[in-house]
Amino acid sequence: MSEVLLEVKNLHKRFPIKGGILGREVAAVNAVNNVSFTINKGETLGLVGESGCGKTTLGRSLLRLIEPTSGQVIFGGKDITAMDANEMRAMRRKMQIIFQDPYASLNPRMTIGNILAEPLEIHKLFRGKEERKKRLFELLDQVQMPKDSLNKYPHEFSGGQRQRICIARALAVQPEFIVCDEPVSALDVSVQAQVVNLLMDLQKDLGLTYLFIAHDLKVVEYISKTVAVMYLGNIIEMASAAELYGNAKHPYTKALFSAIPIPDPARKSERILLEGDIPSPMNPPRGCHFHPRCWKCTEECKGEFPSVSSLSETHNFRCYNPLEKGE
Repeated sequence: MSEVLLEVKNLHKRFPIKGGILGREVAAVNAVNNVSFTINKGETLGLVGESGCGKTTLGRSLLRLIEPTSGQVIFGGKDITAMDANEMRAMRRKMQIIFQDPYASLNPRMTIGNILAEPLEIHKLFRGKEERKKRLFELLDQVQMPKDSLNKYPHEFSGGQRQRICIARALAVQPEFIVCDEPVSALDVSVQAQVVNLLMDLQKDLGLTYLFIAHDLKVVEYISKTVAVMYLGNIIEMASAAELYGNAKHPYTKALFSAIPIPDPARKSERILLEGDIPSPMNPPRGCHFHPRCWKCTEECKGEFPSVSSLSETHNFRCYNPLEKGE
C-alpha cells in the first residue's frame, strides 16, 4: 500500500465581493467548493480544467499562500490549516511551489546565486560560505544549469532556463511536496518536454510528490499517475490517468479530451463543441453546474448537485447521466 502524503478534506475557498459606500458584501465567488482528494508519497496528481475553474486557487490554498475558508489540509499526518505562523514557517520547508511565469517569479535585481541562497538563509540550512557555495552548485547541477549562472541576472537567461532556476529554488529547502502551477505553459513546445522530463527525473531521484496543474492534457497524461478534472470550483471526475483517458464518464471530461490535437492528419476525431458560455462563479447554476452546456442534461441534473459515484476504487465522478464506454 502506498503511503498518503497529502489528504485534502472538504476544502473551500470563498472570496467575498464588496460594494457600496460602506463596503458591505454584495456577492461571493466560491473558487474552491468542498474539494477532497489524497496524493500518495512519490506520485503525481494532475489537475486540469478551463481557465478560471479554481485550479491555481486550490494549489495555493494547499500551501496556505491563500488562506482556505474551511476544510482541512493534512500533510504528513498534520493539519496545516490549524497551525500558527511559527509552525507553518517550519512546514514550508516541506511544501514548495513552482509558479507559471518564469519571467515574473524571479527578482530581476538579484543574481541567481542570491535567489537560490535566499531560502537557504531563511531556513538556516548552511554553515559558512563554503557550504553555501557547495549547495548552490548542487542545485544548479540538479537542474542541469552551468555553474557560472550564479553571478548572472534573470534577464540573461531564456524562459526554459529561468524555469529551471525556479525549480532549483523550490528544491533548495529539500521539500517533499511541490505544487507545479502550470510550469510549462509559458514555454516553447520544444522546451516544455525538457522541463517535464526534468521534473520526472527529479521525482524519481528525490522521491518528490507533485500536484501538477496544467492546460495541456497530453502533458498531464504523460506525467501524472492520477488526474482530477475541475469545473467551477468542483472536482467532477478523478481517476488514474490510464482509466480516465480511456473511459471518461463525465461529459465535460469527454469534451475536454476531444480538444486534444491528433498529430496524424489522416485520423479523424470527434470534436465536441460545447454550447454557451461558462457560468459566472458568482451565480453558478442550480444542480450540476455543467448542465446548461451538457448534451446529456435531464431534469434531474437541474435539481441538486450530484453526489460522488464510483466506477471503481480509483475512479470517481459526479454525474447523473455518465457516459457509456465508447460513447
